[in-house]
Amino acid sequence: MYTPKYFQHTDTTAIQDFIREHGFGILISQKDGNLMATHIPLELSEDGNKLTGHISKANPQWKSFTESGEVLVIFNGPHTYISSSWYNHKNVPTWNYMAVHAYGTIRTIEGEALFQSLAHLMNKYERDSMHPVTVESLSAEYITKAMQGVVGFEIVITKLEATHKLSQNRDRESYDNIIHELKKREDADSAQIARAMEKNHNSLFNGKS
Repeated sequence: MYTPKYFQHTDTTAIQDFIREHGFGILISQKDGNLMATHIPLELSEDGNKLTGHISKANPQWKSFTESGEVLVIFNGPHTYISSSWYNHKNVPTWNYMAVHAYGTIRTIEGEALFQSLAHLMNKYERDSMHPVTVESLSAEYITKAMQGVVGFEIVITKLEATHKLSQNRDRESYDNIIHELKKREDADSAQIARAMEKNHNSLFNGKS
């Protein structure tokens, strides 16, 4: 991922937290020179070294899963348009965003490993439901049938890249005005980018006029 030095994010713990918060990723693999991509939820292991998930057995992408081949998973966070009218100087408009790329090697999983992967993923997203459903609450027959319709996988992460493009290359006046203008908007992405910029403010401008 091309990332100018201003926007590079290297805090491993923060990157892992980002993946857990924005776990609906894009899995990209290649077979016979053809790129394939699927939008799916993934679960990051406690140690941050592995991703697990599953796709439908009807999805041909699973046939590209080989342990020797590299895959890429893209996790997108908030993003929003930045108008050049918000600067104190002439410049082009841009787009602020937060994203993580995870590279790794992939292998399929079955049996207990697949069951645990499904259970962890389901429990994660059901926990805020008024009446949460767990894998354990479903019949063994139903779970067995469901597992037969998917291909589970595990990705051992070999590299993480993160970009937080949050106007770090702007002067303080323009930076503050961007935050001010983003807060006027009513969409969630603009609000999240504004909060992220506020969080960075002291580290960027502490002691500077």
